[in-house]
Amino acid sequence: MAFPHLWAGPGPTAPAQTAHLADAAASGTGSGTRALLVLGIVTAAALLLAVTLFLLRTRRTRPPADTTGPRPAVGRLHRLGFWCARRPWWVLGTWLLVTLAALGADRTWGGSYDDDFSLPGTSVQTGADLLDAHGSAAVRGTASPVVLHPDHGSLAAHRAAVEQAVAALRKLPEVTAVADPLATPGAVSADGSTGIATVHFARNPVRFETSYLDGVDDAVRPLRADGVEVEYGGPLGRLARPKAADRLSEAIGLVTAVVVLLTGFGSLAAAGLPLLTAVIGLLTGVCLLGLLAAAWTFGTAAPTLATMMGLGVGIDYALFLVTRHRRLLHDVDDPAEAAGRAVATSGRAVIVAAATVALALGGLYASGVGFIGTLGIAAGLTVVVAAVAALSLTPALLGIAGRRIDRWRVRPPVDEPNGTADTWHRWAGLVGRRPWPFLVGGVLVLAVLAVPAASMRLGHIDDGADPTGYTDRRAYDLIDDGFGPGTNGQFTVVAALGRHRTDSPDTIRALSASLHDALARTPGVAQVSTPVATDDRTLLVATVTPTTGPQDQATSDLLHRLQDDVLPGTLADSGAVGHVTGTTAAQLTFRDVVVDRLPVIIAVVVTAAFLLLLTVFRSPVVALKAAVLNLLSIGAAYGVVVAVFQWGWGAALLGVPEPVPVESYVPMMMFAIVFGLSMDYEVFLLSRIREAWLHTGDNRRSVAAGLAGTARVITCAALIMTSVFLAFLLSTNVVIKMLALGLGVSVVIDATLVRLVLVPSTMYLLGRANWWLPRRLDRILPRFDPEGPSPAPLHDPVADSRDAAPTAPAKDR
Repeated sequence: MAFPHLWAGPGPTAPAQTAHLADAAASGTGSGTRALLVLGIVTAAALLLAVTLFLLRTRRTRPPADTTGPRPAVGRLHRLGFWCARRPWWVLGTWLLVTLAALGADRTWGGSYDDDFSLPGTSVQTGADLLDAHGSAAVRGTASPVVLHPDHGSLAAHRAAVEQAVAALRKLPEVTAVADPLATPGAVSADGSTGIATVHFARNPVRFETSYLDGVDDAVRPLRADGVEVEYGGPLGRLARPKAADRLSEAIGLVTAVVVLLTGFGSLAAAGLPLLTAVIGLLTGVCLLGLLAAAWTFGTAAPTLATMMGLGVGIDYALFLVTRHRRLLHDVDDPAEAAGRAVATSGRAVIVAAATVALALGGLYASGVGFIGTLGIAAGLTVVVAAVAALSLTPALLGIAGRRIDRWRVRPPVDEPNGTADTWHRWAGLVGRRPWPFLVGGVLVLAVLAVPAASMRLGHIDDGADPTGYTDRRAYDLIDDGFGPGTNGQFTVVAALGRHRTDSPDTIRALSASLHDALARTPGVAQVSTPVATDDRTLLVATVTPTTGPQDQATSDLLHRLQDDVLPGTLADSGAVGHVTGTTAAQLTFRDVVVDRLPVIIAVVVTAAFLLLLTVFRSPVVALKAAVLNLLSIGAAYGVVVAVFQWGWGAALLGVPEPVPVESYVPMMMFAIVFGLSMDYEVFLLSRIREAWLHTGDNRRSVAAGLAGTARVITCAALIMTSVFLAFLLSTNVVIKMLALGLGVSVVIDATLVRLVLVPSTMYLLGRANWWLPRRLDRILPRFDPEGPSPAPLHDPVADSRDAAPTAPAKDR
């Protein structure tokens, strides 16, 4: 993650080279914009919950007299699926029209993505605001270092070329100031071989078109012609990065999905429907996100994260509907009726799953950090669009396919099992006979995987972790070699004199000297510039260079030492108030805010998911078990991320040359996403188990039937989701690699160890307690049916052989 601040370049005396955190107007820094955004998010969440509960209500009506065979009660979802399957070309045409309109609107009015954010109420933000209000023009806006390094000799030997390049840079659009390294104290390394020309821009350069770099290249061409290496750092260097390989990742995910679907279900037509639904839904969702980006700032990782989520869940949701539809085709003659029943049953699970994921992602707004909240909204948007596409477009495509859905076979088509001799029934029986060993063994495996998470160190992944082919990485290394590691992580100290300021130059000089001495004596400080007063004598501004790099824990300790001890102790008698700001200070403060808010996020997400599952499945035991098992799988995923990236186990194989800390917001994002996705599979499995329980009243048979009925489709869905996530390991962004590995591993753990071992073993052990519900709570909770009424209990031959299906226990009706 990159922060678009002024870059704190080296220079012991030049206040123009101090750095501060830029206020991000587009990300809702104004109180009115923030309030409007929060109000919109709350309203959207309320509408999502209301629509979910509305659609889950089953309105029972008498079936037509001429209907042959058993038919479920007709509800809203059944009518939706039946209508879409009866009018498939209208539905398909509408979706294509909406997708093309969204694509055109995004191309015309869509916004860009940027990592701007603000941290209101923090010392780092206060310092930045003070510099914006009282600092000179040279410290406002956004600045980037242009690093100069001659092939041999000193930079001073190329004075003419340096002056010519600086003059050309000053004439570029959006440039407000350029500091000549040969005329700026401290801007040239001690050996004279490396210099930094700090370029100040009116706007963040990452928002510029890449063609802007052509003008920059032309301006520095005299230097390169004179044998001087020129590298761009900071935001300008990020603008120069090559485009991410997201399209290749998406292609790999789609190809893998085709292979998995063909292998798992044997029909090219059946494999193509989920893919077509997911792609149309993804295009629409991403284009809508682009339109939202024109009004609010979304992080640069937002479209990639939204693509990962939208593509993965889009295929999953459509796959569950297609699988149930193919099973129902054996029972009814009308494909439209089968599509309606599929939406009325598995479609309900899709709604609950999508609502859980969206609520989990929306819960990120509880962090109070707009940057994180908007990332959650970006991913949640594509999840909601994917669910809408699955519920409307999938039945339309099923209506078009009719009974030809199994055409173009590559192997005998397979759908849900209809007997007890299949592999999954045998596996369920094995777990049922020895639930304790499976439960203990599964928990031990998760515990071992989670061990590295105890040593997790949060931080910011700086440019030093980028590939050496990036110009900002080369600029980072040149600064590190020429000026020391702390130069890439400088702090800006701002002392606000306030109402106690004086017009006496002698008093200001005395306070400046006292502040300089206190900063210079602080352990961990390599160099301090002389604090310089602003033109209105409101602030004293100094640059502090740590002895360690920005990712080092010692740098974080120095920030806290300055904020908590040195500045308050030094300035107490003068009445001045000190603040530490700048790029590195903002990154570390952001990390601290995230750590403080993570427990709030966990509480909000877990509580929301628990209440939703409790309402739908009417079992506090089932809801609590789902939350606990999901927390265990998340801990295991955290452990894998720490072992690979922080400990460096195999990181080089992923293109990360050195161990790095875990990016500060990754655990929070992973928690919301993993918890939501885990609930996806939990909802589909529990829906089928509860469906069988309502028909048989036998917990053991219900667990076996539910596991057998969903194991194949959940396994295939997990393989697809994992391939989508892991394909993004090809991204050059280390944060995206972290998320891709963490999410991919979590899906594997959840779909295998949790769904196939821990869930059935715990439900076997709990027995009828799974479906216990206190009477008072039973009266309070609204009644919603997660799967809808079903004519048959998962084709369980044991249940089918009964004279009459037993009614469900009175407490569960």
